[in-house]
Amino acid sequence: MNERRDLAYRSAAFFGAWLALAAGSASAATLSRGPYLQSVTSTSALVAFRLDTACSAQVRYGAGGDLSLTVTAGLTGRQHAVQLAGLQPGTEYSYAIEGCGASVGPLRRFRTATEPQAREVRFAVLGDFGTGGSAQRAVVRTLQTARPELIVTVGDNIYESGTDAEFESNFLRPMAALLAEVPIFPSMGNHEYVTNQGQPYLNNLYLPANNPRGTERYYSFDWGNVHFVALDSNCLRGSASADRCIASEQLAWLKQDLAASRAQWKVVYLHHPLWSTGEYGSYMPLRQQLAPVLESGGVDLVFAGHEHDYERTRPMLGDAEAPLESAAGITYVVVGSGGANLRPFTRAQPSWSVTRDAENNGFLEVSVQAERLSARMVTPSGKVVDSFALSKPVPPEVPLELTVAAEPSRGVAPLEVLLGAAANPSDAQVSWRLSDGRVLSGAQVRERFEQPGTHEVEVEARRGSQVVTRRLAVVVDAAGEVGEGPSNPAEGKPGTPPPSPEASVPGAEHPAPALPEEPLSGGGTGGCNTTGSSVMLGALSGLLAALLGFCSRRRR
Repeated sequence: MNERRDLAYRSAAFFGAWLALAAGSASAATLSRGPYLQSVTSTSALVAFRLDTACSAQVRYGAGGDLSLTVTAGLTGRQHAVQLAGLQPGTEYSYAIEGCGASVGPLRRFRTATEPQAREVRFAVLGDFGTGGSAQRAVVRTLQTARPELIVTVGDNIYESGTDAEFESNFLRPMAALLAEVPIFPSMGNHEYVTNQGQPYLNNLYLPANNPRGTERYYSFDWGNVHFVALDSNCLRGSASADRCIASEQLAWLKQDLAASRAQWKVVYLHHPLWSTGEYGSYMPLRQQLAPVLESGGVDLVFAGHEHDYERTRPMLGDAEAPLESAAGITYVVVGSGGANLRPFTRAQPSWSVTRDAENNGFLEVSVQAERLSARMVTPSGKVVDSFALSKPVPPEVPLELTVAAEPSRGVAPLEVLLGAAANPSDAQVSWRLSDGRVLSGAQVRERFEQPGTHEVEVEARRGSQVVTRRLAVVVDAAGEVGEGPSNPAEGKPGTPPPSPEASVPGAEHPAPALPEEPLSGGGTGGCNTTGSSVMLGALSGLLAALLGFCSRRRR
């Protein structure tokens, strides 16, 4: 069951759209809400927004400042959520929204998630902030200057009752410029639960739902080498009805999710704290439920809110501090000072509480660089209230290698060419920049060269922080033109068969198996099957496999 759109919400939206269309409204639309980025991954992003009139909408987008790609919303209406697909990891994109056939907002930019091999991630943690007041706005301005790759929140995003109107006035409006360019991945607080157990929150957000129930109340995602898990602590504490969320289901999913993750760092965030000396203190039943699962799942950091303060623990194991000589233990951080009124500490500070502050609003800025995670609590004035670092051994990066080829590399116009790349490791992202400026993606692409001349192609393989580039040339002769020489040493010698691909490469001892006839990923503008394509692909497949085999043997 996916709760994101309840029946009443959808019915009202559709009825509003029907009324607007029935009235024959033809006026240009304007944005009445958003845009805000949702569920950004390494290959996709969702742009959510609302128009003041019901009409068709589309998003124009592209890498860098390019806006040549277009996605049209599936339905005519006011509320839209448009998914941009086929994106490249760790890449900056621009986008612009059009409604009723006209532009309805400025050009905006965002960056996709980096792939798991990336070793650097910058994110921010924000909690108990959605008041719409001056303290929240001051924190948001500082956060916008910091411009992290993503933001995670520990709940109480929408005071006081989590209504749809408060979602606009206390969440979207104060954070509009930030949320249009930086994706946010929130968790639910108790104030969201006040109205229909958080239904307005779910109606307006488009979050991952990677759990058996298909709910967005709890979820996980990867960004670079960090695995993030958002939990619904209201559900874990029994505040949800069984048709919305069951605590045992969430716990079972959490165990499986943490066990399946191979990320170098694991971060969990929720609203109610397992460790706190604030007004409410530690939630002991929650700790008893969660701590064993978090510890066995290899979690490094847990962020929480609810308390309107900041507090960090020593590494904790079970109900006590982890032994100094032990590598085990989880650091718990309360980040509840994002904009709500701060509450002074009234309890004595125990030894497990390293630092705490109830005098400054702010957010936690976190930077991951391979084996080191560092964080600092930053106030609107730029003051650093606390800073800390964690470290853990991380396996070294495997050197990235790239071999490229074109088949054929020379011929008469128009020339159909198969471009192929063999990257090692094979999970690298490959892109091809053609001489006319177009960029194609995939390990194999077909391209049709119409104009005579030498066409330079730049090939890039990217894996984490590693980037390798290669260049190749495709020579296209005019019809009837005699080339300066054969592109194959055996060409032009009657009765002499061309050498096999594996024979032309040093170290190739056995014929390489042919790859499937169709390329692994599209992206070329030619895209049509031509006579002899299977022969051309087989030859290129053998050449690439032989080249990669030679490189692998040389490395060993």
